[in-house]
Amino acid sequence: MAEISAGGGMKLRQMSGQGMMDCKKALEETNGNFDDAMTLLRKKGLATLNKRADRKASEGKIICAEIEPGKKVALASLCCETDFVAKSEDFVAACELLKKYMAGCTAESGADALGGTVVGGKNFSQVITDTVSKTGEKMEIGDYARYSVSGSGFVSSYVHFNNKIGVMVEFETEGAVNSELKSIGTDIAMHIAAINPMALDKSGIDSATIEKERAIAAEQVKGKPANIIDKIVDGKMNKFFAENCLVSQPFVKDDKKTVEQVLNEAAKKAGTKAKIKRFVRFEIG
Repeated sequence: MAEISAGGGMKLRQMSGQGMMDCKKALEETNGNFDDAMTLLRKKGLATLNKRADRKASEGKIICAEIEPGKKVALASLCCETDFVAKSEDFVAACELLKKYMAGCTAESGADALGGTVVGGKNFSQVITDTVSKTGEKMEIGDYARYSVSGSGFVSSYVHFNNKIGVMVEFETEGAVNSELKSIGTDIAMHIAAINPMALDKSGIDSATIEKERAIAAEQVKGKPANIIDKIVDGKMNKFFAENCLVSQPFVKDDKKTVEQVLNEAAKKAGTKAKIKRFVRFEIG
């Protein structure tokens, strides 16, 4: 077995970010070969991932990458097992590095697509493996989405202060967008973070959910005169849609207006028309 100098261990530590004892041990096991030692350290991370595959990764951070502010934005969640690791230097560094991979990933969605994106000759799955070998915890990309718009539309985003909830919203407009309209866009993203709407509008709620809600409403009015049951059930369903569809929800900053009304007013002041095309909301935990 080759004798490993302190300088050799320090060099590998700088290359890998691993602890000094782990680096020295890896060099000893590979007879001082740095490439083989790096591979050995990576295998350690893979072994940890396999060992902890069944663990729940319910902590972490939401990351937003403003690739082209207002035009090309990506949102992702990077998850780990404990809040302690989520606050560690190694995990935070991985989150910052992930922004570069989000900028380089051309897919519109999919954690696997983001994990397989290559930057500087290394894909992000390898970054995860390297980080796991340092933290000793399971780590994974939870969610990923990317919105890109051209023309006069824009994308607003919001990440809550605890880094556990993140939102992207895409708006379609017919003309120029001013700062006030962009500000309303951010407010709507905050509304989505706080209220968690089920869908953009009624058409976005699946038929099974609607049938279930109608059955519940019908059960609640059981025994009423047959000629008014349908009207009561319809009224309850209208209330259900108003509470769960984004455009018809009372706006969180002014509950006397719906989200759609607030957006229309802001667009009118900007001399344009606007509507919400889609949104995505990620939450950790």
